[in-house]
Amino acid sequence: MERGDQGPPFSNILTSIEMQAIITPLFGVVGLVLAAIIFFDIKKQSAGGGKAEKIAEKIHHGAMVFMSREFKLIALFAIALGLALFLFQKPEYRGPQSIAFFMGCLASSAAGYIGMKTATLANVRTCVAANETGPARALKIAFSGGAVMGLTVAAMGLLGLGSLFAFYSESPAYKEHLPEILEGFAMGASLVALFYRVGGGIFTKAADVGTDLVGKVEAGIPEDDPRNPGVIADNVGDNVGDVAGMGSDIFESYCGAQIATVAIAASSGAAYAAQIGASESMLMQLPLILTTVGIVCSVLGILMVNISAGKNPALALRIGTIGAAALFIIAAFGVTSFFGLSAKLGVAVLCGSIGGVIIGLITEHYTGGKPIRTIASQGETGVATLVICGLSVGLQSVVLPILTIAATLYGSYECAGLYGVGLAAIGMLGTVGITMAIDAYGPIADNAGGIAEMAEMGDETREITDSLDVVGNTTAAIGKGFAIGAAGLAALALITAFIQKTGISLDLASPDSLRYFFVGLLIGGAVPFFNGSLTMDAVGKAAGSMIEEIRRQFKAEPGILKGTVEPDSNRCIDIATKAATKSMIGPALLAVGTPIVVGFGFNFIGAEGTQAGAKTLAGCLIGALLGCVLLALFMSNAGGAWDNAKKYVEDGNNGGKGSDTHSASIVGDTVGDPLKDTSGPSMNILINVMAIVSLVIAGLL
Repeated sequence: MERGDQGPPFSNILTSIEMQAIITPLFGVVGLVLAAIIFFDIKKQSAGGGKAEKIAEKIHHGAMVFMSREFKLIALFAIALGLALFLFQKPEYRGPQSIAFFMGCLASSAAGYIGMKTATLANVRTCVAANETGPARALKIAFSGGAVMGLTVAAMGLLGLGSLFAFYSESPAYKEHLPEILEGFAMGASLVALFYRVGGGIFTKAADVGTDLVGKVEAGIPEDDPRNPGVIADNVGDNVGDVAGMGSDIFESYCGAQIATVAIAASSGAAYAAQIGASESMLMQLPLILTTVGIVCSVLGILMVNISAGKNPALALRIGTIGAAALFIIAAFGVTSFFGLSAKLGVAVLCGSIGGVIIGLITEHYTGGKPIRTIASQGETGVATLVICGLSVGLQSVVLPILTIAATLYGSYECAGLYGVGLAAIGMLGTVGITMAIDAYGPIADNAGGIAEMAEMGDETREITDSLDVVGNTTAAIGKGFAIGAAGLAALALITAFIQKTGISLDLASPDSLRYFFVGLLIGGAVPFFNGSLTMDAVGKAAGSMIEEIRRQFKAEPGILKGTVEPDSNRCIDIATKAATKSMIGPALLAVGTPIVVGFGFNFIGAEGTQAGAKTLAGCLIGALLGCVLLALFMSNAGGAWDNAKKYVEDGNNGGKGSDTHSASIVGDTVGDPLKDTSGPSMNILINVMAIVSLVIAGLL
């Protein structure tokens, strides 16, 4: 029998658009199943019982209280924005776009909830494993907790975007508006990220700063001492800020990069597609195909970490990260070759992958290398010199990552034009499963150390958890650097899609264009600074309330410090939660409202036919992008350097614990904490929210 009589060849089946559309959400389901298997494996591990389990239950309860209140606030904003999309968006696609928006909200919320739930189960089990089994088993459990978060983020993105693509790409009524429908999903993801990341950051730093200043500085009691009323809130904050918050942050960039690339492909036209030997539909599908392959590479990376768990923890995590990235690069070239596409598309993906690795290594140097030892040594002469040195390190740390992003942009554009820029963002975010897993590992290990201290498990257990925590601090710093680079590149792709969609010409030789563009540039450049002010002020006020409450409890009940009376940790959790939810309204309105006010405001005052609103908004987005990336890198790296300098001193260097240098390093860490965990990360969310809102309203300008 001839081959043709046996049905279509296997390669033809795989290359059909219909099959591709099915595969992506299918792999999303597979990712969720794997996450569920890991989750239940963690759950069946010993929680120790007794004091440790009781403490873990308090942390879990506090985290759920925060999530519940945040979800209610998100729901109010989501209903308002979803209704606005349905009422004011173009009738051709407003219904499906509104549906996609709510799907994005639910997907991001679910990912955050699952990650939070898992982290609060894994922390105590990591602690118990360190106490009963040893470091290898403890590492596996902590990393498995992070893996659930990582796989859930990737799987939710594939399932959500893949399902929308599969359904609407085959709909005669909505096929032409597929990019606009997908943009609704990204907007929903961005809204949730705004609340979880920024709100979580305000919570965690209010608790952290208040707890440290009263406990360690004023009362002279150790970190994670159960006598401190704010300790449980501090541990809750690690989960709400660095697990749910970071997960929603990465999820937003992950979805935004894919959708921007789809939008660019749709705007590039048939001529561009023909140049690289592809159809328009193939170019629109390619981002989803690459991320589908990426989750497979992430799973293999997770297996590499588990196999290497008996080795040095830092080495095991590095093997998984680099291994997954290498596999993804190879797979990207394989995908382009299989579908008969230009190898230049694979090179564009390579540019993004390498750029992400380089940014991570640079971040690791400035937050864990020689600079932290320099900061620590400066602490010997006082607080002022330590703070000045940390500021210098933070400023210097901005230069190389920015040059890396610039090189990534240049290289990817040379390969495949504007579409290549989108593929570079995909390259940086393709292995988000393993990247997020390693980042979420950090707060789980940190919580395990806190539980070990509060449960009085002894020095040997604490040494194991501390060794895991040290690695976690480094991975958290690297994760923040990666998140900034990924957010910047994803936002750039979204801005590119916005410019293409509006069809504006940014001819700087034209006085009219020059005027609108630069006015927008200045407005956009100011927005990140105002956002930073709002978030820093929120942390300061919330920390002040936390300090007053901890002092009140110590004064009202002397038995707390004697260890004979249990402190009221719920009161501290309530203070941080209320502060976080209340303080979110300003940053949320700023991020969502700025593009709307600038775009429609300048359309109203500008001359008809000049596209004044679109040109001004384009400038605003570029100004905000530059300001956000620069501030985010500075804040995150300076804060991370101060944090690790303190830990370096606590390890016995430059006088060790209890010395004047140690006191100076605590102040530096306290100043840096809201920079690295609140204001810095908020910049990622700000620029992506502004970019996706602009893209959604582009058709109305």
